[in-house]
Amino acid sequence: MAKLPIVQFEDLILKTIEDNPVVVIVGETGSGKSTQLSQMLHRRGYSKAGVIGVTQPRRVAAVTVARRVAQELGVTLGEEVGYAIRFEDRTSDLTRIKYLTDGVLLRESLSNPELNQYSVIILDEAHERSLNTDILLGLMKRLVKLRASNLKVLITSATLDGVKVSEFFSGCPVLNVPGKLYPVEIKYSNERPTNYIESCLKTAIDIQAREPEGDILIFMTGQDDIEKLVAKLEDRVRSLEEGSCMDAIILPLHGSLPPEHQVRVFTPPPPNCRRIIVATNIAETSLTVDGVVYVIDSGYVKQRQYNPSTGMYSLDVVQISKVQANQRAGRAGRTRPGKCYRLYPSLVYEDDFLDVTVPEIQRSSLAGCVLYLKSLDLPDIDILKFDFLDAPSYESLEDALKQLYLIDAIDENGSITSVGRTMAELPLEPSLSRTLMEANDKGCLSQALTVAAMLSAETSLLPGQSRSTEKKRKHTSLDLPDGYGLGDHIQLLQIFLNWDLNDYEIDWCKRIGLQGRGMKFVKDVRKQLCQIMQKIAKGSSDVRAGYKKGEKEYTNLRKALCVGYANKLAERMVHHNGYRTIGFKHQLVQVHPSSVLRADDYGMFPNFILYHELIATSRPYLRNVCAVENSWVYPILEKLKKLNVVKLSGGLGQNVTEGTERKISDLPLVEDLARSGVPDDADRRIQEARNRFLARKATK
Repeated sequence: MAKLPIVQFEDLILKTIEDNPVVVIVGETGSGKSTQLSQMLHRRGYSKAGVIGVTQPRRVAAVTVARRVAQELGVTLGEEVGYAIRFEDRTSDLTRIKYLTDGVLLRESLSNPELNQYSVIILDEAHERSLNTDILLGLMKRLVKLRASNLKVLITSATLDGVKVSEFFSGCPVLNVPGKLYPVEIKYSNERPTNYIESCLKTAIDIQAREPEGDILIFMTGQDDIEKLVAKLEDRVRSLEEGSCMDAIILPLHGSLPPEHQVRVFTPPPPNCRRIIVATNIAETSLTVDGVVYVIDSGYVKQRQYNPSTGMYSLDVVQISKVQANQRAGRAGRTRPGKCYRLYPSLVYEDDFLDVTVPEIQRSSLAGCVLYLKSLDLPDIDILKFDFLDAPSYESLEDALKQLYLIDAIDENGSITSVGRTMAELPLEPSLSRTLMEANDKGCLSQALTVAAMLSAETSLLPGQSRSTEKKRKHTSLDLPDGYGLGDHIQLLQIFLNWDLNDYEIDWCKRIGLQGRGMKFVKDVRKQLCQIMQKIAKGSSDVRAGYKKGEKEYTNLRKALCVGYANKLAERMVHHNGYRTIGFKHQLVQVHPSSVLRADDYGMFPNFILYHELIATSRPYLRNVCAVENSWVYPILEKLKKLNVVKLSGGLGQNVTEGTERKISDLPLVEDLARSGVPDDADRRIQEARNRFLARKATK
């Protein structure tokens, strides 16, 4: 601990905190701010007046840092020092230092808006500008006025624009703490590589063969690329001539790793051996791995982005910002002078990289954010004028209001409904929360809980699901249920029920090609959702897993899903060049090849489907789709006629421009849906389908 730079500034930091309700601490990478600030405050006695809460944007960081602090204090994790992340809470009445994700703190504020249990709230890694952290910044600005005498707020970051945040908090003090203990030599490539996996591989092997001891940290874009590079590194390291260089242990590091595998990254290597750690940007700031001397920076990051005009997500590999590049380089100077190998030219860094990362609030769906703010029911909070550090686009807020209205979370005047309040208490996205509420009324909550848990799994359950190689998925023979052709939500339910019938055996998962760890996570999530629903939904029905899987249960579940996914409906599926395709916002969108939705005996697809996600990869895909009936869509069409953005905003949208009402009325359905209604000539449609079926049969 004595080696950490922040310890040298303890007296100055504590004096500044004592004199000010809000303090910004800009501590460079490796300064020790994440682990030491909470301990400083604990020693000074702040934990006697309340819990010291430290938020992290990432689950892995909250768990890992809490474990490190507990170890340094010599206490049992979960007692004096604990953590709380979504679906997991390791705290107790003894807890005085609590690490938690920013989303968990937001949820806690629903039941206690003034967060009276905390004496200090530290928003750590604020430079990552996660959606939840940006909301918390706005709430903290309000909260320090209400609790000026008994609350301290610290905003900490590696490279945050301290002046900007200081101005946001009315000129609060900014402290700068150095981080890098040793200089880092930056080495640029002459040109951008055509294959950054191969370039990372070559650079790592060159370091392994020629450079003295010291661990290597390689920044990649995501789990798939990490697994590919780890496999290649293992092969190449084994093929090096014995005795020509030291041994190496190759370790992956990403958010989907089980905790026991994450911990291995922090274990020092044996003598005459170096670690080669292949990580996502989680290792930029959230976690510090001692011993890293060499950093290889691919220059890319995988970023999830949302387009409110189309309702489409994309998972894009994009260039990092200068801030991110500097954070990555800083990881090499912890124990001795280091080197950072940037796999891009210096001109690319200077001319092409953005100065800072685009805040998540400007590239995300805001439905959950707006639902949370509405549920606070505070008279001084205006959704369209909420005090964000960087405001999202007006279009994004409109999109969020529209989504919430269509799923009954807010009424036509923009007031939160009783359903919306209950939805806000569930740690799920609004569509799934609304589905559970409707399922409870329709007597199929047990089934809906299972589907919600399956869709909430943070690791892919089915082999190849996270891969871009569609051919692999198409030809993988899995002994899985087919969802009766009704769609993927029903298949997910059937998979879990079959696992239930097989006593939740992990071997059963392996036999049919499911990921056992992911299924165990689903089981835990389902149990917790069940407990939450029993608390907040009075009169909730039986929520045991159950074995009922008949036509009635599937119909009721699909009805509940239709209500929950009212803003995620698509119309008139057809075959187009051999694919199941939908006309969608002036383009053709395909149902993902992995979907089990199929045509009936007459070759006819359902008129309407709902989808869990619209995502652009190699092409636009609807993922996790389910068939719904025409009559279930009628109420949604009626709601469209009443939709008015000014009212939805609570009547506070004075700056609504001409044409806004028309724009917000565009559902993610084909354009003439609201005007023409739903064709209901069943006999005609059946005959047309039969003719298509006979025509195809005649050509065989």
